[in-house]
Amino acid sequence: MEKEENLVDTIKTIVYAILIAVVIRSLWFEPFKIPSGSMYPTLHVGDYLFVSKYTYGYSKHSFPFSLPLFDGRIWDDEPKRGDVVVFKNPQDNSTDFIKRVIGLPGDKIMLKKGRLYINGRQLERKNEQEFVIRNRVGGAERYNQYVEVLPEGKEHFILEVSDYEINDDFDEVKIPEGHYFMMGDNRDRSDDSRVNVGFVPYENLVGKARFLFFSHNDKDAWYMPWTWPKKIRWSRLFNTID
Repeated sequence: MEKEENLVDTIKTIVYAILIAVVIRSLWFEPFKIPSGSMYPTLHVGDYLFVSKYTYGYSKHSFPFSLPLFDGRIWDDEPKRGDVVVFKNPQDNSTDFIKRVIGLPGDKIMLKKGRLYINGRQLERKNEQEFVIRNRVGGAERYNQYVEVLPEGKEHFILEVSDYEINDDFDEVKIPEGHYFMMGDNRDRSDDSRVNVGFVPYENLVGKARFLFFSHNDKDAWYMPWTWPKKIRWSRLFNTID
């Protein structure tokens, strides 16, 4: 009898723990890992971050498996230009993407030779030191690094291979109401609203990227645990995301 009671208590504990984890993940914070280099230099491959779910309110995409509990958003608050956000790719409504909000509803967006125009105004772009990314075989990929200044004055770093890449020219488009235009900071290495993503519906926003809680260089083999401490990027831990 005592063993049965202990088993029941254990099952209850596991169920409660799962429910608490689901509530935290759905309503407050959710962890994400950066798998690609589309957001260099802001986010690196191997960064782990927390996304606040409450910032923009809640939609069905706030919950595991995008459960269709209701339509639209509740307790909503609109994102600001320059926010780094996680959203569901509108092409499949399931794949998580992380990009920067560049265009708001009603804005007109255009690129000419790598220069970004918002509502007919070319954004200021300031030269910075060259940025180097090491690939898996140790080779150096060199990028031009700039500080881009958004219309409201917010500044953020971007990378360009050159101003003559395939996505450096983009005809002017007007963003529909209830949608946003997203771009990666690594401009020539990002699948975003210029390419396959298109305009992102407000409902598809998952949350705002807040801060890193872990970061490591995962290029080495997982079966070499003695190398793990050296691969942790200690200087990036707990950095806020701007």
